[in-house]
Amino acid sequence: MISKGEGELLGWMDPDEARLWMRDHKSRVQQDKRMPLSEAVRRFTRDGDYFALGGFGHIRVSMAAIYEMIRQGRRKLAMAAKTAVHDVDVLIGGGVVDKIECAYSFGHELRGLSAAGRRAVEGGAVRVVGEISNAGFQWRFKAAAMGLPFIPSRIMLGTDTLRKSSARVMEDPFTGKPLCLLPACYPDFVFMHVHRCDMHGNAQIDGITIEDRELALAAKRLILTTEEVVDHEEIRDDPDRTVVPFYLVDAVCEVPYGSHPGNMPRLYYSDEEHLAEWLSLTRTEEGVQEYLDKYIHSVEDFSEYIEIVGGEEKMEHLRRLEALEVPLEAPWARR
Repeated sequence: MISKGEGELLGWMDPDEARLWMRDHKSRVQQDKRMPLSEAVRRFTRDGDYFALGGFGHIRVSMAAIYEMIRQGRRKLAMAAKTAVHDVDVLIGGGVVDKIECAYSFGHELRGLSAAGRRAVEGGAVRVVGEISNAGFQWRFKAAAMGLPFIPSRIMLGTDTLRKSSARVMEDPFTGKPLCLLPACYPDFVFMHVHRCDMHGNAQIDGITIEDRELALAAKRLILTTEEVVDHEEIRDDPDRTVVPFYLVDAVCEVPYGSHPGNMPRLYYSDEEHLAEWLSLTRTEEGVQEYLDKYIHSVEDFSEYIEIVGGEEKMEHLRRLEALEVPLEAPWARR
């Protein structure tokens, strides 16, 4: 070994032990896995778990699952923060996450910095225990999906990102040159928001899938939130579009608009006014609590949340934005 990163190793398992775990906990029986999101959070998430989310940035992230974890008071979770944007900011504000391995932090891209997340990290309430590149995260999941303890790469060599990661550098036996070895990653649970799936969990995603297939294969528990549950025959009509097969899935939760205030490709655009409200309120801890009380703790479930953010009228506006039927005027673009 040439060198070793100083980041904390999260989510790693011996691949043979992981294989046995999957065999004992993943059923190959096609059964009805539909349940309320509140039940899925109670059954498949635990305080102290290490978890990841499907989607990327503000796109196709299961915000419904994030709000439900906050509502149920999950604590001391560690997160594979592939992009530490709105999802991580809200989870930190809600007190769910206290440990992060991240590839990008802490900002809302063009919209501004993440005040709640930055304040928590700078104050010591949340620890960044490792850093990695976006590709590095994807390949950690890919190694797990392939049943390998690590995957060799040439990324991050010679960078501080590698030094802050849990990767190791070894000599390539063929060329004698250094290689970065990325350890496999098996999250305890994953929430993934999809466009449609059947009651068994066969899921389809429109648009870019990012690393969600590899992430689904790596997850010890996989909970799908979906815009709609469709008949099995509709899935069978286009089998090549099924990104996630049923036997990887533990729960199916039908949650229309479940990515709000983020974007759901080809369905609805991001709610820029709502994101701007979060960024404005969370400049103070009092504002964070005001947001949580108004949009999470005061409602029973995500459907009630959708009603208080504007209901069907707001969602129709966001659908038209996604279809480019109205001019785009984002609050951050007007500043």
